[in-house]
Amino acid sequence: MNTNAELTYLNGFGNEHETEALSGALPIGQFSPQQCPYKLYAEQFSSTAFTAPRNSNRRTWMYRIRPSIAMGDYLPMDKGLIRTGPITEAVCPPNVMRWDAVPMPDGKVDFVQGLTTIAANGDAKTLTGIGIHVYTANTGMENRFFNNADGEMLFVPQQGELMAYTELGRLHVKPGEIMVIPRGIKFKIELPNGPVRGYICENYGGDFHLPERGPVGANGYANDRDFQYPTAWFEDKDGDYSLITKFGGELFQASLDHSPCDVVAWTGNSAPYKYDLSRFNVINTVSFDHPDPSIFTVLTSQTNTPGTANCDFVIFPPRWMVAENTFRPPWYHRNIMSEFMGLIEGVYDAKEKGFVPGGMSLHNCMTPHGPEAEVFEKASNAALAPQRYENTLAFMFESCYPIAPTKFALESDIRQKDYLQCWGDLKKYFDGNR
Repeated sequence: MNTNAELTYLNGFGNEHETEALSGALPIGQFSPQQCPYKLYAEQFSSTAFTAPRNSNRRTWMYRIRPSIAMGDYLPMDKGLIRTGPITEAVCPPNVMRWDAVPMPDGKVDFVQGLTTIAANGDAKTLTGIGIHVYTANTGMENRFFNNADGEMLFVPQQGELMAYTELGRLHVKPGEIMVIPRGIKFKIELPNGPVRGYICENYGGDFHLPERGPVGANGYANDRDFQYPTAWFEDKDGDYSLITKFGGELFQASLDHSPCDVVAWTGNSAPYKYDLSRFNVINTVSFDHPDPSIFTVLTSQTNTPGTANCDFVIFPPRWMVAENTFRPPWYHRNIMSEFMGLIEGVYDAKEKGFVPGGMSLHNCMTPHGPEAEVFEKASNAALAPQRYENTLAFMFESCYPIAPTKFALESDIRQKDYLQCWGDLKKYFDGNR
């Protein structure tokens, strides 16, 4: 067993990385020699088609103690509150919707047991759309591992720290950071500092990547260098293990007689990674008007229509507001894109009451929304000095497909049935004589 406890990371989004936990474990000059160093098995992991263009092709070569096929047969298991697009168990209304935070669980609940689907769109079987989940847990997974054949998983921690033990190494993630685990990568979640809660975007479509900067140029937004990948770490450990796989919207479980964290070395560009959201270089107006929220895009998964996102991951971090003669909160709008928001900490500037950390809101395609009435009054009459937005970190999963809530989300006690009332005091100010 490799006992090096120090966490080190490889930097650079989507780069070809190579890392070995034992010196000389990576073959030189070829990927699959007749005999690998240390008598390891070579296994290629591909999360895009073999023939995808070079700039979007993602694959990793693993050198492991046993190949992944060294496992038992899968058997179906209960999926609890996990659902997968398309959502057919309930009718999706066009109403604005908002939820309080999902409460922490009673009893011992690990990451998989605590997964609850709030909404989804598209169809996982046609590789389109997303699933939106909340995770809550108060115990680690121990000898249970998980992998998702339906999509890659973007973790947005809201409370508590995660230690992800993946095939390719370990990642320690806390609120204010995100983690992405590619489709098909095996991992388990341990809790180094108590109970956890957070959000997950399960991306059925093309892998998340960095958006183009366009006229902004070579720098700004999320910079490649700030994304961190794990270094190789392995354990050569026999015992009773299980692997839970999400496939076609269902859960299946197989037995293993060893830990799947047995990759001694790897090289490639399809691997788990993390990113500290405080490193996002915010671009904003220095003259007038409120720019489109697309300026806050950290990661994007595009459809085949240029500029149209299967999913954009957008954040609203601490930042300066300096726009002149401008209504500074988001304007009232109706949008072809559907917007699912969450709050990691603090207060979101357009919703000062009722939108709580751990909470969520859904504004679907062409459903009108915008600042609550009280925020409109205050922003319309505020002295427009430069203002620093502190103690805030909100995010949005934005998709070109309508987002359908699950039956649980529609009927749960955490749904705020009176959400619409935050606009109830909007007044008529029209004066035809002016």
